[in-house]
Amino acid sequence: MMIEGKIDWQKCKNLTPTIIQDAKTLEVLMLRFMNQESLKLTQETNKVHFWSRTKNRIWMKGEESKNILNVIDIKLDCDKD
Repeated sequence: MMIEGKIDWQKCKNLTPTIIQDAKTLEVLMLRFMNQESLKLTQETNKVHFWSRTKNRIWMKGEESKNILNVIDIKLDCDKD
């Protein structure tokens, strides 16, 4: 599941759009951004982390709401961005 080295970070200006889907229904739940560090944390912990452009920091989904997202799988699109 380690994909951070496969992403073309230069192409996406160090932020990659990340779509979160329900593992069973495939319903799209949200679109947020990840940077290299938030993706690495996500892969290491199996808890979804994002880069907040407004807070200018990494945050874990559920850190305040307690609605934590657990990683089932991570897939990269064909453009690698």
